[in-house]
Amino acid sequence: MMSFSAARIKGVLSLNQGRSGTLLMTVAVLACMLLSACAVAPGMRMQKPPSIAAQNASASDENASVEAAVPMTDINLALINKLRLDAAKVSDVQTQTLFDSSPAPYRLGPGDVLQITVWDHPELVTALGGQTAANNRPSDPAQGFVIDSNGDVQFPYVGRIHLANIRLDEAQDSLIEHLSKVFVKPQVTVRIASFRSKQVYVDGEVHTPGPQPINDIPMTLLEAISRAGGFTAAADQSRMILVRRGVSYTLDLPKMMDRRENVAKILLRDGDLLRVVSRDDNGSFVMGEVNKPVTAVPMKSGRLTLSDALSQAGSLNTNSADAAQLYVIRGSQNGGVPEVYHLDARSPVAMILANQFELQPKDIVYADGNGLVRFSRVLSLLMPAINAGLTAAIVTK
Repeated sequence: MMSFSAARIKGVLSLNQGRSGTLLMTVAVLACMLLSACAVAPGMRMQKPPSIAAQNASASDENASVEAAVPMTDINLALINKLRLDAAKVSDVQTQTLFDSSPAPYRLGPGDVLQITVWDHPELVTALGGQTAANNRPSDPAQGFVIDSNGDVQFPYVGRIHLANIRLDEAQDSLIEHLSKVFVKPQVTVRIASFRSKQVYVDGEVHTPGPQPINDIPMTLLEAISRAGGFTAAADQSRMILVRRGVSYTLDLPKMMDRRENVAKILLRDGDLLRVVSRDDNGSFVMGEVNKPVTAVPMKSGRLTLSDALSQAGSLNTNSADAAQLYVIRGSQNGGVPEVYHLDARSPVAMILANQFELQPKDIVYADGNGLVRFSRVLSLLMPAINAGLTAAIVTK
């Protein structure tokens, strides 16, 4: 009887010890999970590219090779000056071919309407047709002689005469020469009643987009914008696109004016397409530890600096952002090798650099989080598992 009781007590004690061991083991495992998880905190995090030795050692690792291929550069005055110089060179090469200081005179073409007057011969006035201008629609040609698709005009006593691709004075001399065979020293006056053979197209952020006819006054860039009603509030004047014969040119109007370049010397030609894009299409993405992740849009001048983008995002989150880890990712949308620029913004003086560093369309501005925030996020993810494990251990006790 005594031996049975002792054996039972011993069994109960061993069972309690096993349950206590299970509880301690559970707590130990959860503690190890917590400590190890701190090294792999959730969320995005920027890292410096590995050293050359690390790159050689991990050449077989695909992720390491991709990370090593992305260069990371610190933002400083030397970098800002270099980027400005490179951008100016590209702009000069593109726009210098568009400047034309000697515009060519207007040449007649199919669709132009001519008003031809032969003085002292009123019988030729009836060739112009009846006076129906009051009933004409805006798309109807003006009263006169229309140059057909072959470039010819049918005129009394002359017949069919080719007047396309010649100047107005040359057309007048040609008519005088032909009429001299019928009349003695004819006095002829030729003027253009309607310009319809040449036009440019203005599209995008202007008040009245559409075709703009080219007349005897050379069509400059500013003249085309003025005829289209001027820019809208959403227009990006720094990245206008001019398409000419399949070649696209990017025009930065504010910078050209800042460099004292005469924009009036940029002449548009027949068939040119001028597109004024919206500032919303050229925004930069601000994300990470900012108060309001947003797509920052350029100013009316088309300029967007890093400080402008941060201002539109409500600045860095002082509770969670690591000001020393501010990055700009560029070139990720066109399939090339992206570039990463790093700025240590812990000092307010660094914002001078941010105010001079100009962003490009589709740049990504990323503010990294600090270590305390990452640790807090680890705890928030692991606490439900820890509580569940402790509860299960207590219940089994």
